[in-house]
Amino acid sequence: MPNPNRGSCGFQSTEFEQEYDRPSKSQLKRDMTALQKLGQELIDQPRDRVKRVPMPEDVRDAILECQLIKDHEGRRRQLQFVGKKMRTLDEEEVAIIQRTIESWRGASKAETAVMHSFEKKRDKLLVDDKALTELLAQHPHMDAQHLRTLIRNARKEQAEHKPPKAYREIFQILKQLHADNKKLAPEENNIEYDESDEY
Repeated sequence: MPNPNRGSCGFQSTEFEQEYDRPSKSQLKRDMTALQKLGQELIDQPRDRVKRVPMPEDVRDAILECQLIKDHEGRRRQLQFVGKKMRTLDEEEVAIIQRTIESWRGASKAETAVMHSFEKKRDKLLVDDKALTELLAQHPHMDAQHLRTLIRNARKEQAEHKPPKAYREIFQILKQLHADNKKLAPEENNIEYDESDEY
């Protein structure tokens, strides 16, 4: 007579399954990669900026050391070491570093917006003579003759497809004008720069 229990394992397949509340291997790998990238972002920043980021000294030293290494293989190894050091940080320390990097990005966006406004103003000076009149009215101390010559030369450069020497110089003048205005009115430094603002 055949045994009814034959072939049966005698327990349910889920009986010995372990409950995992730890992150999966893929999640751990994603976290490690994110920390490695964060370390790389810090390495790519100027040294004085990195020195101001709140983080443990050993992590900062590893980053600053990596910035000095020029040899490709040596730098790769140091980058791995930076990644290892980044993994020693707790969540709060990582969050502080991320917030700091985000604030740098915000500052960079603001700087980019200001640069774009200079480019627009320069282009306006080349196509509209009234723009120059307005600029000189707002800044009577400017050398009007020099600026007129630069505008004329920049138009000629564009027409003849020559290197944009005068074109670039006009941009530098607008940039210097903005810097001088900021020195004169430091209390306005916190006001967001709008491209419709005065020169």
